[in-house]
Amino acid sequence: MTVNSIVVEAGAGQVADRSPVKVWLCPNEDLPHDMATLLADHWLDEHERQIAARFLFERDRRQYLVAHALVRRALSLEVGLPEAELVIWRSVHGRPFLQLPADGLPRGGREVDFNLSHAHGYNLLGVVRSRRIGVDVERLDRGEQALNTIVRTFTPQEQRWVAAAPRGRPRDRRVLRLWTLKEAYSKARGLGLGLPFDTFSFTLADDGGVRAFHGPQDDRAGHWRFVELEPVPEVLAAVAVEAGPAQEPVLRLHHGFPWGRAAPRSVPLSSPVGGRG
Repeated sequence: MTVNSIVVEAGAGQVADRSPVKVWLCPNEDLPHDMATLLADHWLDEHERQIAARFLFERDRRQYLVAHALVRRALSLEVGLPEAELVIWRSVHGRPFLQLPADGLPRGGREVDFNLSHAHGYNLLGVVRSRRIGVDVERLDRGEQALNTIVRTFTPQEQRWVAAAPRGRPRDRRVLRLWTLKEAYSKARGLGLGLPFDTFSFTLADDGGVRAFHGPQDDRAGHWRFVELEPVPEVLAAVAVEAGPAQEPVLRLHHGFPWGRAAPRSVPLSSPVGGRG
């Protein structure tokens, strides 16, 4: 499940934004159940509360509440608006985005993009100014049948790269490295699984890092920066950010729910890669 925003292109004469990419990894247990429920009652809008009420299992409902409380808290810190006053709505394609006030954001600028992924107790949120971002998080303990299904969505070249690894964790890791990168890219594009994963491809270094990226024909941006993360053991994550002029080549990784002022970890962004396939 993902949440993200649509950015507004910078107009002529605007100064290129150099703010860093900000990413939060928040396990569900970092926000106690009672607190997550309380924050949801005060912060979430009617649409979000209706979705939360539909979950059959409490663990799924809690995941949703923590994830969406995380979105509102991080965006509030970024733009300077109270969590409950943030207006999030969805495009005709189902892509959520932040509705910006007519008089601009209290903390400057008029563009912000965000993307959320959550899976099995972990929530990953990315926020950036002036360009698009996509994130994805997955646990390595996926079943073999699910991983085999995932592989069939890859390009032939990617499938051969996966098959060259020994069975077990080495092969599983290759599958999920590709999957998280593809998810992050497609989410940044606002298309999710609507973008066939065999229409674009990655060439990855065996020990980590994107060596090359060939995007689909309709990729207008052309060049992207990608980051692979393993923020905690056995949890893989990926971040895709549209490359822009004068972009600060660093990612600030925060761990936990954004209450305090703990210093984030700085992670280098990759050099821009891309080119239409």
